[in-house]
Amino acid sequence: MYPGHWATLKPHTNAVIDATSGVNLSWQELDQRSNQVAQLLYARGLRPGDHISLLMQNDLAFFEIAWGAYRSGLYITCINRYLTAEEAAYIINDSNSRALFTSDALAITEELPDLTAACEERFITGASVAGYEAYEGALKTQPKTPLAQQPAGDAMLYSSGTTGQPKGIKRPLSGAHISGGFPGVEINNPYGIDADSIYLSPAPLYHAAPFGYCMRTLALGGQVVMMQRFDPELSLKYIEDYQITHSQWVPTMFVRMLKLADDLRQRYDLSSHRCAIHAAAPCPVEIKHQMMTWWGPILWEYYAGTERNGSTVIGPDEWLAHPGSVGKAHSGVLHICDEDGIEQNPGDEGMIYFEQPAMAFEYHNAPEKTSSATHPTHRNWSSLGDVGYIDEDGYLYLTDRKAYMIISGGVNIYPREIEDALILHPSVEDVAVFGVPNQDFGEEVKAVVQPSNGIAQDGHLVEELMAFAKQHLAAYKIPRSIDFSDELPRLPTGKLYKRLLKDKYWPDKSS
Repeated sequence: MYPGHWATLKPHTNAVIDATSGVNLSWQELDQRSNQVAQLLYARGLRPGDHISLLMQNDLAFFEIAWGAYRSGLYITCINRYLTAEEAAYIINDSNSRALFTSDALAITEELPDLTAACEERFITGASVAGYEAYEGALKTQPKTPLAQQPAGDAMLYSSGTTGQPKGIKRPLSGAHISGGFPGVEINNPYGIDADSIYLSPAPLYHAAPFGYCMRTLALGGQVVMMQRFDPELSLKYIEDYQITHSQWVPTMFVRMLKLADDLRQRYDLSSHRCAIHAAAPCPVEIKHQMMTWWGPILWEYYAGTERNGSTVIGPDEWLAHPGSVGKAHSGVLHICDEDGIEQNPGDEGMIYFEQPAMAFEYHNAPEKTSSATHPTHRNWSSLGDVGYIDEDGYLYLTDRKAYMIISGGVNIYPREIEDALILHPSVEDVAVFGVPNQDFGEEVKAVVQPSNGIAQDGHLVEELMAFAKQHLAAYKIPRSIDFSDELPRLPTGKLYKRLLKDKYWPDKSS
C-alpha cells in the first residue's frame, strides 16, 4: 500500500508525528504533499529509473520527499547528514542524482552546489541558500493530485566499496503500481505491524533500517513517531505518551537505557509496548537478558543487510531457547560455505550466503564488488561478507563480521576510508585502522601509524593527525585514539596483516 490508500480510509488521522516538536502530518497531508513532490519532479523532467538524493536531519519533509520519489518510480538515496561536503558530493555524483533535497540546518549545504554541478535540481527547506530553490515555494506551484502513472520506486542506499569509496546498492525496479506493495514490506510480517500499530523510530532516518521500517510501517497503515535524536529517558517517555506498540533499536541504545537510574526506568508505563525490534550489531547475550527482564519477552532480532538479499528473524521465546542466535531464515535460503564455496555441515563456520531465485542486487558502478559478493558457482547466492554457523535446528549464529568493518553504536565504519585520508599526511609512512573495544558503543576507531623517517612519535604528532582527520572525515569516522609502530606488519605481497595489530587490543577474542 501507500499513502493514497490510507488517506481515503483515515484522512485526518496522524501518519507521522515529530515527538520532539509535537508537529504532525495527517494521512491526507502526507498523500497530498508527496503528490506535489512527485508532480514537481515530473515537471522538472525526472522519469522512472532516475535518481534523487535526500540529505536532511530527521524532519517531516523527509517522508514527503521519500514518498514522492517512491510513487514516481525513482531511486532515492538517503545520505548521512554527518558526512563532509566532499563525501556527500561523491554519493550525489556517483548515484547520478538529478535532484537533491536538503536543509539549511546542515553546515555543508553551502558547499554542495559547486561540488555537484551535474545535479540539475536542488531544493532546500528553511532559509534560502545560494544554489537552491526553496522547497515550499516549489511545492506551491504543483497540484495535489497523483501522477497519471505511479510505478513503485526504491531506495539505493550506499555501503562501502572495495576501494574504500561507498557503493550504491541497486535493485531492479518492478514497474508495478505503488499500490501493489511497498518494496521489502514482507519483512515486517513477523512483528505484527499493521494499520493499528504505532512505531517509535529513535534513530537517524538516513540509516537503512530506520528509513526502511518507517516507510514500511506507513505502507501498512501504521503511525510513525519520529525522534529527532535518541535520548534514553525520552524514549521511555514517548513509549508512554504515544502508546507505542512497536519500536526499533541498536544494542548501544539498550546499554544506555539500562544505565538509567532505577527510579527513571520504573517511572514510565510501557504496557502498550509489545514488540521491540533490534539489529545492526550483535547484542551481548547478557544485555539482551537484562532487557527481557525489564521489558518482558518482546525483543525480536533480525539479521539482514541493505542489499536485501535475505534475512533471518528470531522471536523472544526462540532466543531464550537459543541465546546468541539471530534466528532462522525468513527470506531466502541460508548456506554456510568455506573459502572455496563448498557448503559446510551444521556447526561448522563459514561465509554466510543467502540463496534467492535470482541475484537480488548489484553494486552501482562496481561490478567487481558485485562479483565478490556472489558465490563462485551459484550465481543466485550472495553474501554480506559475514561469517557464522548454523546449528542442527537451523538457527544462525554470527561469529565474525565483514573483514575489519567497525560497528560503533550500530553505525558501520569502514577503515579503508580513514586509512586513505591519513596516509595523505606528510608525516605518515603507513597506517592501519580497525575497531577496538568500547563499553558503550561496542567498538571505537583506533589508528596505528608508522611515522615517516625522522618524525617523532609523540603527542604533538597525535594532535596534528587528529586535526588533519577532522579536515577530511566525518566526525564519527575520526579515530578516538592513535598509537604508533616502527613498522606495520605487511606480507611480502604488500598485504597488511592487520590481525597481528588488532589482536593486541582484543585479548579475549579471535578477530
